[in-house]
Amino acid sequence: MLASVTDRQSRLGIVSEPDTDPAARAARELRVAVGRLHRRLRLVANEGGLSASQSSALARIAKGEADTAAALAAMDGVRPQSMAATVAALEKDGLLVRTEDPADGRRAILRMTPEGEAVFFGGRAARQEWLASTLREKLDDAELATVLEAAALLQRLTER
Repeated sequence: MLASVTDRQSRLGIVSEPDTDPAARAARELRVAVGRLHRRLRLVANEGGLSASQSSALARIAKGEADTAAALAAMDGVRPQSMAATVAALEKDGLLVRTEDPADGRRAILRMTPEGEAVFFGGRAARQEWLASTLREKLDDAELATVLEAAALLQRLTER
């Protein structure tokens, strides 16, 4: 199977970094590990059956990043029609409500309902608890200290 991946990469013009470059190797290993962790956390928190786009919309509204369907669409890089369908599904499930913008009656402001908040914050709590429990079960104190050091380094990578 490795040969087929390498063959596909060659045909696509993708050049793999040699294992002698520590930064390239770290980038590859980190990307794979973070991807797996992200998928696992999504599964833990998604017991309510929300799609990725629905979860993203709820998160952006909860964090105050967006309050209209147009803003959500722009932030998620999707067509307004796609976001309208996402918002409609969240409304139907009772997780969001639309209210008229007092400053511009043509705009609809999106707000989370108490049910929406319960789903969003419950998912966050579930992810936190799963990760803390898994860390406790699988790592010793020295490894936990290493994870904390690595988390600090990763925070530095994400600073602008």
